[in-house]
Amino acid sequence: MTMTADIAPPGGAAAGPLDRSGGGSVGGPAPARPRLSKTVKRRLAGLFWGMASIGLFAGIWELLWYLDLANPLLLPPPHLFLQDIPGTLKFFDRSNKVGSVATGGGLGALLITMGWTTFRVMVGLGLGFVLGTAVGALIHYVKIARNLLLPTILLLAPVSPVAWLPVAIFVFGIGDVPAIFLVFITVFFAIVLSTGSQIASVPKNYLHVARIMGATERQTFWRVILPAILPSLFMTIRLNLFGAWMVVLIAEAVGVGTGLGQITSMARATFNAKLVFFTMAIIGVLGFLSDWALRTVQRKMLWWVAPDGGSR
Repeated sequence: MTMTADIAPPGGAAAGPLDRSGGGSVGGPAPARPRLSKTVKRRLAGLFWGMASIGLFAGIWELLWYLDLANPLLLPPPHLFLQDIPGTLKFFDRSNKVGSVATGGGLGALLITMGWTTFRVMVGLGLGFVLGTAVGALIHYVKIARNLLLPTILLLAPVSPVAWLPVAIFVFGIGDVPAIFLVFITVFFAIVLSTGSQIASVPKNYLHVARIMGATERQTFWRVILPAILPSLFMTIRLNLFGAWMVVLIAEAVGVGTGLGQITSMARATFNAKLVFFTMAIIGVLGFLSDWALRTVQRKMLWWVAPDGGSR
């Protein structure tokens, strides 16, 4: 036999029968289940597929080692080059003593090394973006600048940034500047050519509407043209971001003497495969985080661009 009781709410409306647990009404509407927003679902899905991709890569690597198809001295799997992290961190000692005779190192030294490499990438990237945009606009709007600068830029743009390394050392010497210069060169020419092309492709309707509304040339550039070309410029700088990480490591190995590139060079010279792959993993994480940071800045600055590329 089921015991039920009707309880009238203060407003006088009849409520559903209570269940035996004394919780809620049996016949009433079920409590709403919390739902995740689309943003949270998208981020969770991205996290899941990211972990699945890395896990698959590491799993295949471990399987090859287990089947004795990968030499652990040349290609140590993740569980080998990550098993002695305190010992590996001794190679990041900023004194001249490394490895088993090192007295420093540790997490602090690793963070300092990561910070200096990231600093060189970001400074070179920022300078290349700002100056590249300015020179690209100058070439587009000023005829004499276009005639004087564009042929030289087209001549120098195909030159690999690595080829600029001796020039950077000859001009700037040993230190941070050659590494920053190489990152700058990697981004600068691409941004210059992209800026001119993007300005020329701005829809004429935007310019006609701005003129009809009485906008000056300066207002048209800052309020119409620049917002129209910024999404493409951000995409260009993202594509060159990974190239910047590549060249800064080369510069650090040759012309700086510190940073992750110098650690990789030392690991190669001492045939320390575990240190090579550990440093490569750190570089991969930094590259991923810098790309994520750039996408976040792009999303915050270009608020009028929808995530799918359309307009809000």
